[in-house]
Amino acid sequence: MNFGDNRRVPEPAGDPRGILQPRAGAAAFGMARHHASAGLVPFVDHLWSVEWDRTDLPVHVQRILPNPSVHLSFEPGLSRVTGLSRRAAFEYRLTGAGRVVGVRFRPGGVRPWIIGPVSVFTDREAPVAELVPLDGGALSAAVQSAPDAAAAAALVDAALLPLAPAPDPTVDRVAGLVEAVQRDPSIRRAADLAELAGLGVRSLQRLCAEWVGVGPTWLVRCARLHEAAGRAAGGPVAWAELAAELGYADQSHLVRDFARVIGEPPARYARSVRSGRPQPAAVSP
Repeated sequence: MNFGDNRRVPEPAGDPRGILQPRAGAAAFGMARHHASAGLVPFVDHLWSVEWDRTDLPVHVQRILPNPSVHLSFEPGLSRVTGLSRRAAFEYRLTGAGRVVGVRFRPGGVRPWIIGPVSVFTDREAPVAELVPLDGGALSAAVQSAPDAAAAAALVDAALLPLAPAPDPTVDRVAGLVEAVQRDPSIRRAADLAELAGLGVRSLQRLCAEWVGVGPTWLVRCARLHEAAGRAAGGPVAWAELAAELGYADQSHLVRDFARVIGEPPARYARSVRSGRPQPAAVSP
């Protein structure tokens, strides 16, 4: 098989802010990004891999903040499509030894692959066949037996490439709007993003629901939480000032939003990140 660009040394994992308790995670598993083939680039941000060996070690529960992307993953004994979660951080239990290869679609990048809106995947996990006509079990097994993570990612890339639809310029438009929310803290409301897009708020809501799977208000909230978690991991934070900077009505609003998704108040999370010891109450049993 021709592995193409995927046989290059994988990229670093990049911005770790979506990974909660990043120091504890770095000690428990290895993560890398892999380039997608040119034919997948219009739809896919990157492929990613996670490898671990917890043999004779306790289970590691890794929690990940919601993000505005649909993921397709091939795991030990499991394959799935994971839609956007509006409720809480995603949890993955690492035990034994294994490898996961995932595909992170661009915001809007799944829409050309399916009939109907991307919101069909929101707040749920779905069989691979709902997205692509692949034998998920066989591909998951191939990912586990591949000689290394880059080769495993290349197998997934090669399986998806012949199934890619025609590129749609709306993907670039939608991905650009999501990037703007993540990059520009002055975008604090759906109305701000609608103005940038040159749309009415309701038209923007319909566009986001169909192409991203959630509304623009959630996109703003998601970006806020990523920024708050990143600041918490980076050092001492003046929470009242950060709440104002991120557009919250007050500090208590930030605290409630953070705790609802992440499972603990931001100051407590910050202390546990800096100590490298997650608090037990922050992890679901």
